Amino acid sequence: MDAGTRAFPKDFLFGVATAAYQIEGAAHEGGRTDSIWDAFARVPGAVVDGHNGDVACDHYHRYESDVQLMADLGLQTYRFSTSWSRVQPDGGPVNAEGLDFYSRLVDQLLEKNIKPWLTLYHWDLPQALEEKGGWANRDTAYRFAEYAANVHDVLGDRVDAWTTLNEPWCSSFLSYIGGEHAPGRQEPEAGLAAGHHLLLAHGLAVQELRSRNPELQLGITLNLTVADPADPTDAGDLDAARRIDGQFNRFFLDPIFRGSYPDDLLADVAHLGFDKYVLPGDLEITSAPIDALGVNYYHGELVSAQPSVREASTAAPSERPKRSPFPAAEGVYWHARDLPTTAMGWEVQPEGLTRLLNRVKAEYTGTAVKLYVTENGAAYNDTVEDDGSVHDSERAAFLEQHLGAILDAIDDGTDVYGYFYWSLMDNYEWAWGYHKRFGIVRVDYETQERTLKDSAIHYRKIIARRTL
Repeated sequence: MDAGTRAFPKDFLFGVATAAYQIEGAAHEGGRTDSIWDAFARVPGAVVDGHNGDVACDHYHRYESDVQLMADLGLQTYRFSTSWSRVQPDGGPVNAEGLDFYSRLVDQLLEKNIKPWLTLYHWDLPQALEEKGGWANRDTAYRFAEYAANVHDVLGDRVDAWTTLNEPWCSSFLSYIGGEHAPGRQEPEAGLAAGHHLLLAHGLAVQELRSRNPELQLGITLNLTVADPADPTDAGDLDAARRIDGQFNRFFLDPIFRGSYPDDLLADVAHLGFDKYVLPGDLEITSAPIDALGVNYYHGELVSAQPSVREASTAAPSERPKRSPFPAAEGVYWHARDLPTTAMGWEVQPEGLTRLLNRVKAEYTGTAVKLYVTENGAAYNDTVEDDGSVHDSERAAFLEQHLGAILDAIDDGTDVYGYFYWSLMDNYEWAWGYHKRFGIVRVDYETQERTLKDSAIHYRKIIARRTL
């Protein structure tokens, strides 16, 4: 059934999401200093065509018109991130000018009746802290809690929805083991340490913020997946699915909601000495109670212990992962299915979102923690017509299908409280530079002109048609 005509719960929030380094620009203005992404972008070959976020979407200077654009779309909430390098350049003293930017942004959002949803960390660690060991250094977790407190000092009177971390899987395993994201390290032990220290940082920040205001809505955002075995009767394929589920989902969900790491995962990585990073009392901190869990979902996985000739049939080799950046997933192979794919080579699998939400509620959050889909989106090779319009029917269909998948989960009894499309506008897509466009708003990077794509117009209609 059309997601635009089905009834959403009256308190369901429609929003969009962005991240500081991907849109702000002004990389060397207002006191901001290098993050790990500024440094990584300067490494030859690290980012396609050497693109960087120096200008990006120039949101730092254009935030007022960007907020007006959100208001014009009828958006009810906006998930953005603060830049640690702008708030505390080099991880040092607070930069009042940097925080003033976010204060003005929040005021603008509130003036337009858009709920500000603040994410404290979306991958842009100050480079100076990376040079002290980064997330592999336990001290970074404590520095993060101090940073959270500093942001709250200025914005806590107006922002009540706080997310500690965005996708710690990416900022640990993809960044410290796979080397595909900043800081570009390929050190399995450091990646496992980073994963634990990120979770520790999350718990410390939750405790710090909770002590300041018990009424805040506190949470974390995880990129979760649905790992299906290629042959559900094959022991090797079942084990491949178990290991992918372990590294993507349970490595993060279990310490947050159960105060422990899964036994099977600990056994998988025992040879790397992971246990020495988990100190007494840590898991009580990582499992500090939260109010909201953000689920980021783009696609599921069909995995096997055996390679397949179909593995790269629907995407360029550079766009389909051949291995997981996690030591417990060695020997896992991804298989392609008869599903449409995006420009990233990712399969479009809306029903996986329904299954994922139902599972997370049943096994982890129950009714005590609110579920939100905090990222979901698709890159396509947009064509700009002579009149400047972008008829992105595939993206509009993607959006509607996944909203429908959320409604299916709600019909199954899993309460979901909001949806944030990724992303508001085309932006810096990390190691892909400016080559992949996820936005419902097109950005001309030469002129910085914003143009509503058909998907934005479609989203506006869905929001306007909601049943209140």
